[in-house]
Amino acid sequence: MFKPKVPTMPQPTGLITPPAVVEPTTVVQSPTPLAAPAAARPTVQLTPGSVLALVGGGAAVVLVVGAVLVSMLLAVAITGASVAICALVIRSLIASDNQHR
Repeated sequence: MFKPKVPTMPQPTGLITPPAVVEPTTVVQSPTPLAAPAAARPTVQLTPGSVLALVGGGAAVVLVVGAVLVSMLLAVAITGASVAICALVIRSLIASDNQHR
């Protein structure tokens, strides 16, 4: 029951073809190296519309990141304030309990 069972690989069924034999080929070197043609890449042209889109997208990213950071800071501040209030209430309960004894 506790002995591991090792799976066995089943033998392939059907038609088996032998692997193809690859014969090496000879490489002929040319006497002069060929120069690669210069890649003609188009230059980026910024139109007023694309500049406006880039500025709008950047502003949106800044606003979203700012909102996330402010909300995280607010969550930490609220948690800290609630923990401080709980500590004051517990301290007050302990102090009033000691006075009544």
